[in-house]
Amino acid sequence: MYLSNIETIPGKTIISSHGIVSGSTVRAKHVGRDIMAGVKNVFGGELKGYTELLSESRDQALNRMQEEAENLGANAVVNIRFSTSSVTSGASEIYVYGTAVTVK
Repeated sequence: MYLSNIETIPGKTIISSHGIVSGSTVRAKHVGRDIMAGVKNVFGGELKGYTELLSESRDQALNRMQEEAENLGANAVVNIRFSTSSVTSGASEIYVYGTAVTVK
């Protein structure tokens, strides 16, 4: 599956469009990560627990989008965009969307 954040796949020709596809996940913070985040806020530094959480969330949302595209018969997704939102206190959604296409 080709993935692109631009409107084309360089070197490929779009032969059909299958519409918009998306994937999302909602994740909550972990108590252990919150404690470490509090310590890092005092002393500074990267919040590695949250970095890992966001990376895992992006991967899961992308995989769900790819599965939706595959189910439509697409072999690529173009114009991919990410969005985040707060769902409730301590939980956020990562949403990814794009246009499923077939390229040759």
